[in-house]
Amino acid sequence: MAGPEAAGGAAAAAAAEGSEAGNVGGDGYDGKCVFCRIARREEPGTALLPCEDEDLVCFRDIKPGAPHHYLVVPVKHMGNCKTLKTEHIPLVKRMMEVGKAVLQNNNFSDLNDVRMGFHWPPFCSIAHLHLHVLAPASQLGFLSRIYYRLNSYWFITAEQLIERLQTENAAS
Repeated sequence: MAGPEAAGGAAAAAAAEGSEAGNVGGDGYDGKCVFCRIARREEPGTALLPCEDEDLVCFRDIKPGAPHHYLVVPVKHMGNCKTLKTEHIPLVKRMMEVGKAVLQNNNFSDLNDVRMGFHWPPFCSIAHLHLHVLAPASQLGFLSRIYYRLNSYWFITAEQLIERLQTENAAS
């Protein structure tokens, strides 16, 4: 479970600020970012799941916190959820739709028992935007209930993020 651990040194600072640790090229690729490499199929140990959105990829979390634990990631390198603006709301919604579709494709149909969200900096271990999709939420283990806790300062649901982004737009 990629939980609320804060890595040391420059990597933690980069994750906290949403900046990239590597050098992102004009094509949105950071060769030092594991999620960028996964999205380009450069990590042979990570199988991509079928995804109907060409700008997103989905794969299983390497430390699953639930029987179904997937990550939905933009192919193009983006900072963490704290760096998002109002114009990113459609992206977050598409990420949620991909997460729901992957669950359904993997024979999970109770979409009322799902937790989808993001770790809020500095509690994200990878500084590339990624949506956690966990199901069934009712079967989260003890540590997972902490790591993916609702209304905590380290985890924000996708719906809460959208609401925050809409509120920021209304305030400006």
